[in-house]
Amino acid sequence: MTTLVTSPADFEIYLSAFPGLESVLCAEAHALGFKPAKAVAGGVTVRGGWPEVWRANLMLRGAGRVVAPIGEFRAMHLAQLDKRARKVAWGDVLRPGVPVRVEATCKKSRIYHSGATQQRIENAIREEFGAPISPAADVCIRVRVEDDLVSIGVDTSGEMLHKRGFKEAVNRAPMRETMASLFLRQCGYTGSEPVVDPMCGSGTFIIEAAEIAANLQPGRQRHFAFEHLATFDAVAWTSMRAAVAITAPAVRFHGADRDAGAIEMCMANAARAGVGAWTEFKHHAISDLVAPDGPPGLVILNAPYGDRIGDKKSLLPLYRALGQTLKSRFSGWRVGLITNEAYLAKETGLPFGNPGAPVPHGGLRVTLFRSGPLP
Repeated sequence: MTTLVTSPADFEIYLSAFPGLESVLCAEAHALGFKPAKAVAGGVTVRGGWPEVWRANLMLRGAGRVVAPIGEFRAMHLAQLDKRARKVAWGDVLRPGVPVRVEATCKKSRIYHSGATQQRIENAIREEFGAPISPAADVCIRVRVEDDLVSIGVDTSGEMLHKRGFKEAVNRAPMRETMASLFLRQCGYTGSEPVVDPMCGSGTFIIEAAEIAANLQPGRQRHFAFEHLATFDAVAWTSMRAAVAITAPAVRFHGADRDAGAIEMCMANAARAGVGAWTEFKHHAISDLVAPDGPPGLVILNAPYGDRIGDKKSLLPLYRALGQTLKSRFSGWRVGLITNEAYLAKETGLPFGNPGAPVPHGGLRVTLFRSGPLP
């Protein structure tokens, strides 16, 4: 039996997250009014209709993608999979002439071949519904077979949500905007305080912080796969995007880097994001860093670490200099430091509390170390 799980008004929406940061994304979803937000392995689930799908893509800063369900059924072998896939109400979500692609995974099931699973679903969509199959399609059907349960969903985001639409240039080992936003949230950042990144790279933390303070929605400058679905309402979507009010921040956001090219990159990225008026980027070393005028706030940085940039031992002086600079010049400021080794964080001499969960990043596992206000 095939079950349609996408009713027009209420269904389970899946928000993907970095492993280790599911609870942080759950808190963000709850704060934005998505209910009931529940952390699960690899993501968060919420409930709602198609407007909530659009709103999740537009507003959530930490989600990697938003997946809406199409149907689910049990299948013990490929012939059964083929038969039941042809009964799915594809036309309730897809448009006949819009190309789609299919991605499949199999786990703990009698159907164990993901390639064969993908082929059967593709055949069902093409032959029963009439939509063309293309590996370059913007619309992706995601199929998961686990414990003989076949779950079919549509990726409503298209390109992953960290691609905000403004960052044309990046530096070495860049951090995704989605991850940066969740680390900011873990540090207690809400948009009301200044932020400093002394190793700003391509400006991700500073631009994210400024956008949060200005109430600029992360999806405002891009397109989404849901715009190609049968469930899309262009008038309602236009109204949703126009309803967001921008607020000029009361504080400024400061980045620094010893690479002059990085500073030029940051300024260009900030301008494209629309936050150039509230951000400032300077070319200098850690030893020249000083706290900006005004109230204390948050210092946050994705520091160099050994497996990413050279020999770990060569980084010890850098971490010591960072700690000395912040302790002597940033009284009252909190610190968030991302690195892959606890001993590097310890080398700063900063009063970090218990670290966050390790998070996969660039083939490594990195950890956020946080301090309270520095003495």
